[in-house]
Amino acid sequence: MNHELVHEHAGGGNKLYAWIWIYLLILTAVEILLAYVQLFPPSGMLMILMVLSLVKAALIVTYFMHMRYERANFVLSLMPAVILVIALLFIFFPDSFRLHELRVP
Repeated sequence: MNHELVHEHAGGGNKLYAWIWIYLLILTAVEILLAYVQLFPPSGMLMILMVLSLVKAALIVTYFMHMRYERANFVLSLMPAVILVIALLFIFFPDSFRLHELRVP
């Protein structure tokens, strides 16, 4: 049995995990910076933060949860979360718009 192939499929070693951890730290720092500096309008900032969060979630699931080589399981693990988030958006957004209209000027 080829040990390099087993090692590569098993995870890639500590150096790879260290780099992924550094990328996650950088993405978190960017998210915090965007929240405090507010360079974009709220809707644009929300979209950027959601994309950054999805990238972070994908990195965590693929490398730290060892689903890099299990494409079907990766997709099946993300689909319920995506459906839940979309359903919650449709549930809570109408209430938030209604509350915004009820404000006293």
